[in-house]
Amino acid sequence: MTGDGTRAVRAGLPEPVAYEPALPGPVFAAHFHLPGEATGPYTYGRDTNPTWTRLEAAIGELESPDEPAHTVAFASGMAAITAVLFSQLRAGDAVVLPDDGYQLLPAVRSRLEGYGIEVRTAPTADDAQLDVLDGARLLWIETPSNPGLDVCDIRRLADAAHARGALVAVDNTLATPLGQRPLDLGADFSVASGTKALTGHGDVLLGYATSRDAALADGVRLWRKTVGAIPGPMESWLAHRSLATLALRVRQQAEGAMALATALADRPEVGAVRHPGLPSDPSHALAVRQMRPGRFGSVVSFVLPDKAHAERFLAALTLVDDATSFGGVRSTAERRARWGGDDVPEGFIRFSVGVEDPEDLVADVLRALNEAKA
Repeated sequence: MTGDGTRAVRAGLPEPVAYEPALPGPVFAAHFHLPGEATGPYTYGRDTNPTWTRLEAAIGELESPDEPAHTVAFASGMAAITAVLFSQLRAGDAVVLPDDGYQLLPAVRSRLEGYGIEVRTAPTADDAQLDVLDGARLLWIETPSNPGLDVCDIRRLADAAHARGALVAVDNTLATPLGQRPLDLGADFSVASGTKALTGHGDVLLGYATSRDAALADGVRLWRKTVGAIPGPMESWLAHRSLATLALRVRQQAEGAMALATALADRPEVGAVRHPGLPSDPSHALAVRQMRPGRFGSVVSFVLPDKAHAERFLAALTLVDDATSFGGVRSTAERRARWGGDDVPEGFIRFSVGVEDPEDLVADVLRALNEAKA
């Protein structure tokens, strides 16, 4: 059996060719030589590209190592999310979304409702979406949720949704395919922003959707072609290159996140520390059953007393960038309420742990907390 680290290094690579690179460079082409009938495999740059093909094969191997899967890459995570939703839903359908998910979901809700689709919402925690499933066409799950880090039972929700005739899509961005495999747990789609941990260097916008059902994947692919939400070949190549270190990054980030969460839990001015790996976390027991051992993600959330206190803390950090997004090699943190759209206190901090040495990172955070109190 191949381990995750080995799989990440080798995934999607072509067969070795003498004197050629192991990972061929990006293919920049708007069109391809196409004599005769337009039968492909490569015809026009909005349809297919060899660089996408290799990346999509690699992601498919990570999301579904034991069964064939079909991945469609996109220009961003939101492009992937909307492609799954809008390719599968029609006027008169009902969809269930989390009410504590990614901050753009309310904007997506508004657009869905404008097209005559009924949108129901419920929190991620306690599998609350079960209560609004009847008659739905699609259930959208985000676990762990962003930014609250609640966890729901994918298998339980997927079984319930399928029993009611609904499809299930899981936003797997925070967990990554090395931390959680939604398709193994019954989901029809695993969707993610590759901008985050998958590529991990904060220099690529990318998204993808993976399904074991070829017809479902074809519908998503046709949506990509129709709206033109295609990834650039350079971004796709950079993403594929970055996969080789995914297992190393996930391991180091998880170790650092646990160290940080443990240290924060002892600080009296820090409230509501959340990380699925913490034994005291409300989601811990379920996360242990559902996620891969020791891979509970890079994100820690916590609350400081108020906006000013949070801003002083962020300004005092020296090893952490005050920036949005998460999953990168450099630690980032932000006061999440500055964006609006998330139901969080003004002092809520979303902290993404990078690959710095955990002891250095924790020391920097504790020093910054001390300065912020002064």
